[in-house]
Amino acid sequence: MSTPSLRQLRTFVAVTEHGSITEAARALNLTQPAASQQLREIERLLGTRLLDRAGGRPGGRLVPTASGLAALGPARQALAAAAEAAAAAQAVRAGTAGRVRLGTGATACIYLLPSALTAVRARLPGLEIVVATGNTPDILRRVEEGVLDLGLVTLPRHVPRSLAATLVRRDRLVALLPAALAGSATFTPAGLAALPLILYEPGGDTRGIVDAWFRRAGLAPKPIMELGSVEAIKVLVGSGLGASVLPLLALEQGVPGAVVRALRPALARGLALVVRRTKVIDPGLRAMMAALAAGDVPLAAEPC
Repeated sequence: MSTPSLRQLRTFVAVTEHGSITEAARALNLTQPAASQQLREIERLLGTRLLDRAGGRPGGRLVPTASGLAALGPARQALAAAAEAAAAAQAVRAGTAGRVRLGTGATACIYLLPSALTAVRARLPGLEIVVATGNTPDILRRVEEGVLDLGLVTLPRHVPRSLAATLVRRDRLVALLPAALAGSATFTPAGLAALPLILYEPGGDTRGIVDAWFRRAGLAPKPIMELGSVEAIKVLVGSGLGASVLPLLALEQGVPGAVVRALRPALARGLALVVRRTKVIDPGLRAMMAALAAGDVPLAAEPC
């Protein structure tokens, strides 16, 4: 069975409220023949009379039949739902509501997102922001599949052609050492390889960048520990158990018992925003991208 259109339902409800096709047409800014046509069409679709003349008299007030009374409540609900849908879409378009699903790594989540989220919420308090953490390949896949709206990922990394990537910062990697081991102002791959190392666990992009730095010097040091948590690595280094190579982004507050030293040659990773090329950029998503890409979040400074 075909279903009535919203226009037909609106005309039917208006006639029941006004008791007259002429008055309903005037309220809906329709001609009387157009309103009559809408009523004939909805009754044809439903296969039943919805309206009748009170007392059966010509020119009498139009009132709902039993079928009309049964259809009146659902018709009003359908019109209310349509209005609610329109209002919700307009709120997202205006940026006063909506949702952004963001994926990023754990380090950026801890040290980069709080300031950005604060800025966006102050600007768009009705925006829902959902944050998921993971490694770069997983985030790229989920953005490509549409599970996430936006990803903040580590470069260098191959980005699928279906995604657009924008570099938003370069975060230097530095040596973090127990104070007792930090005799040099800078550390080369050979100098670090001679120390006990506590590095990120294999498989992550940052660990790959560090391994490549050693490899270019012809070295492949074996860490004494490999961990997935930057916070755990900082605690262990501060306890004097070994040295590490970490993003400067994670070290701006300092680590008790440890010191930061520059690497020679210098080493850095890129952080990029990725979205699907076909993604509609609504105001909420645009605000989130701007907060991560602009001055809402300070760039990591050079180590002293």
